[in-house]
Amino acid sequence: MTTTAVLARARRGPRRRRVTVVGVLLVLLVGLVVVRALLGDYRVSFPDAIRIIGGESIPGASFVLMESTLPRALIAVLAGAAFGAAGGAFQVMLRNPLASPDVLGITLGASAGAVVAVVLVGVRGTPVTLAALSGAVLAAGLILSQAGARGGATGRMVLVGVALAAGLSAVVHWVLVRASTYQAQDALIWLSGSLNTVTWPDIARLLVLDALLLPVLLALAGRLPVLGLGDDLAEGLGVRVGRLRVAVTVLVVALVAAATAVVGPVAFVGFLSGPIARRLVPGRPGVGVAALVGAVVVLGADHLAAYGIPGTALPVGVVTGALGAPVLLWMLRSRTSTKEGR
Repeated sequence: MTTTAVLARARRGPRRRRVTVVGVLLVLLVGLVVVRALLGDYRVSFPDAIRIIGGESIPGASFVLMESTLPRALIAVLAGAAFGAAGGAFQVMLRNPLASPDVLGITLGASAGAVVAVVLVGVRGTPVTLAALSGAVLAAGLILSQAGARGGATGRMVLVGVALAAGLSAVVHWVLVRASTYQAQDALIWLSGSLNTVTWPDIARLLVLDALLLPVLLALAGRLPVLGLGDDLAEGLGVRVGRLRVAVTVLVVALVAAATAVVGPVAFVGFLSGPIARRLVPGRPGVGVAALVGAVVVLGADHLAAYGIPGTALPVGVVTGALGAPVLLWMLRSRTSTKEGR
């Protein structure tokens, strides 16, 4: 067998695995959408669902499907994909599996902007999205400015982000203290990450932003592994390191802010999606796979939050947080053990 044939065979293996993983995730995602939309407290048959989506009105079933279960399933997919892709891209860019927008404070920046807009200004809808975007942009700008001119991929950026997250958490709590009881309760449910109040205009806004931003992020993701070679070598290979980091950061901020403004800061989705994607597709950036994983995680967690405990409906962020916390501790322990074993 020639060298060319050996190399071609070696490349086909990872490509087949990637195609298989993406196919399985897509099938799982479609199955979860059907389960979340049709199998709830009020069950809707598949033929009735097709008729309702086609425009026919069925008393009871039409309201449940079109105003409750289907919107929740769709927004879970859109928000999960946004969080997953953003987290996966950030982890590859920073070469740190513990780095993600929610850990580094970008998600909290979006949360702070949205909470200020809702509680202190009293706005809803698109202005909240813009406020969340502004908060995320300010948080990302502060992280980048304090990380140094060439420190975007270093541990310093992670440390600055963690410190910023603590400060923004204090800001959010200060705003809640100033809020009325009703506003505080409403904001706390939203801060836990909730799909309860999703509307079709929310879905339309997030769908447009995902459709515009995700393809660009996926196109840039292929260049991110080159950053692992170091800035000087990456630039020698023709990669404009500064521009690439800024472009990826802008896309991550926009995705996180848009999703956070609609469903709140769903905990640990961005953090979990990247490592799972890299386990499923080793040796690849896996940002697209991370988006699919994020969608599956949020959709499955929302169904579990709604029906896991009979008679109790939890915010989806409670379930993702319960899943993410032990994984974070395990990863921290694994990294510490690896360093001590060297």
